Amino acid sequence: MKLYDWSIAPNPRRVRMYLAERDIDIEIIQAGAPDQLDLHDWFLKLNPRRRVPLLELDDGTHIGEAMAICRYFEAAQPASDLFGRDARETGLVEMWEREADSSGLQAGGEHVRNAHPAFKDRALPGYAEPTPQIAELAERGRMRYLDFLKRIDQQLADCEFLAGNIFTVADITAFCTIDFWRKFRLPIPKDAEHLQRWFDAVSQRPSTDA
Repeated sequence: MKLYDWSIAPNPRRVRMYLAERDIDIEIIQAGAPDQLDLHDWFLKLNPRRRVPLLELDDGTHIGEAMAICRYFEAAQPASDLFGRDARETGLVEMWEREADSSGLQAGGEHVRNAHPAFKDRALPGYAEPTPQIAELAERGRMRYLDFLKRIDQQLADCEFLAGNIFTVADITAFCTIDFWRKFRLPIPKDAEHLQRWFDAVSQRPSTDA
């Protein structure tokens, strides 16, 4: 079994954090160099979707998408609280993980990929042909992302973690999102004290170094 990773990208980090929290050790192969913005040619041929992470099972099956990979391990090696301990928690974890993905990770990507010069003609990931930047989408993405930060700050006013009082994959996705996009001038707002408290606490978890 192999996990194709790219150390500079946020989505593979979600899987690495999950595996570290579960103390699951598998072979990890870098599909791109940390000082470049392109995946290796051999990986692009291996994976027509042109995105990481990618899990390769021993029978040759490929599973893409960060949460799909985490769910594979959750089913293969159960007894984890990371997707919730009962029906209520599972629903809340699913809700906040999707919120962190769509309104956080994707919204930040919409802004950065349509605004940053490094992504000229690469506004959408996973495409071989050019995808032009659109200034209006950059502004919309920024608006969506800032609104996401405000909503989770409000949620964290009453909870230690996003889905309640236990650390879950919702926190993993949100943390990887916020830690990544703050490098692109999308910092945590100074008045988001609950979000900052949560971010500082999660930063102390050993899995963040995975």
